[in-house]
Amino acid sequence: MSENPNWRVAHLDDMERRGRDIPVRERMGMHAFGINEVRLPPGAAGPEHDEAELDEEEVYVGLDGSGTVTVAGEPVPFAAGQYLRVDPGSTRQVEAGPDGLRFLAVGAPSGSRRGRPTL
Repeated sequence: MSENPNWRVAHLDDMERRGRDIPVRERMGMHAFGINEVRLPPGAAGPEHDEAELDEEEVYVGLDGSGTVTVAGEPVPFAAGQYLRVDPGSTRQVEAGPDGLRFLAVGAPSGSRRGRPTL
């Protein structure tokens, strides 16, 4: 990893893995929003959860593979190249398809919490 007070760069291969997650936010020293890379093997599912307590929106960015994200009980097909935004109070669960799924999960305080409209 290279860094100075104004920037930091790290290679994915040098980041610690915690099960299915790679805690990018911690490694990069970020505070404004959270970001993790998630790798699910074929057929695996992440935990069902919401972000209501933190009032955080999440955006998932498909990097590799495909699967389904069930949002508030509705299955949404999800694949590499797609973006999916989920409201804080909606439950969500990600399940990998037969080829596995790799995606970024990016979260930040909702527009209502920040006092400005949501984009």
